[in-house]
Amino acid sequence: MTAGVDLDNVCADFGTFRAVDKVSVNIQPGEFFSFLGPSGCGKTTILRMISGFTNPSEGAIRIGGKDMKNTRPNQRPTALIFQNLALFPLMPVWENIAFGLEVRGVGRAQRRQKAEELLRLVDLHDAAEKRISQLSGGQKQRVAIARALAVEPDVMLLDEPLSALDLKLRQHMRAELRAIQKRTQVTFIYITHDQGEALAMSDRVGVMSHGKLQQVATPREIYDAPVNGFVASFVGENNIFAGDVTRTEGGIAQFDTASGRFQGRIGPASTGKLRLFLRPEHVRLQAAAAAVNSIPVEVTDVAFEGNFISIHAKDPTGQDMVAQTRNDGGLLPSRGDRMHMVFDAQNALILAGETAAKDVDA
Repeated sequence: MTAGVDLDNVCADFGTFRAVDKVSVNIQPGEFFSFLGPSGCGKTTILRMISGFTNPSEGAIRIGGKDMKNTRPNQRPTALIFQNLALFPLMPVWENIAFGLEVRGVGRAQRRQKAEELLRLVDLHDAAEKRISQLSGGQKQRVAIARALAVEPDVMLLDEPLSALDLKLRQHMRAELRAIQKRTQVTFIYITHDQGEALAMSDRVGVMSHGKLQQVATPREIYDAPVNGFVASFVGENNIFAGDVTRTEGGIAQFDTASGRFQGRIGPASTGKLRLFLRPEHVRLQAAAAAVNSIPVEVTDVAFEGNFISIHAKDPTGQDMVAQTRNDGGLLPSRGDRMHMVFDAQNALILAGETAAKDVDA
């Protein structure tokens, strides 16, 4: 079984503080949907409202088309996985997984059979009699997922479940979670502040800031076509230039900044304080200046980061810039080299709105 989740102008107020502000989104049955944003943006509050532990101040929440108003958490077709997993250390693994079934009055033999099925699903078929203390961090994550799946939820809610794991294990568990979700076809709603998790696992992502939903789109669209300055700066790295549009033609604008006159694409929000956003992987370093979109720089550092190399530089105004290049054995500049950073107009996006990072002209 699986179900979609509809949030219709949902708000959450705590006294005079509005944690969630008129959020509307339709999450499809069987979708892996992530709410992505910084701490305090309201994403966990949304999860608590879907699960029934927090009541919305305004708006409606529907699961499978049914309004959840006045429906208690244990009556909702959801299962929630917390950050700390909340596993029972004195129970063997299979009893941890079957605990929800025991509460529902399911017999021991049937509970054991269901636990064994789920252990195979999460690739822990030989761990039934182990204690929680005998498991690795990744194995504990899989036990928590199996326990949640045991009660056959229509919707799985995950509140930053990978945050306590080291980088390599997080990357491994991303793939595990995605594979489990695709096998079960249960709707997953995932909360994270880690853009890598959201982009790698999700069918769609909702980016949040200050309680508001800024953009809902596929990971590729979020990264390549952000709708405002916050989304552009929060998801991925950017070189950012403040300035003004002085001319537009065919969707390409002339943009005047302290670092020079550039050309870039006009984004969907182009009123108010404007900035030009340029991804490091879209910047090229060369000895000669280009006719347009060329910035003279002095290389300040060359950072080896494994599969790519980050080249840091300063322009004549003192603004820091970074270009990324693949680690393909090519010739690299040295610290102190004077070069030109150049880019194509199609790869530069001019957007309005606040940024997640410190303003370049602050």
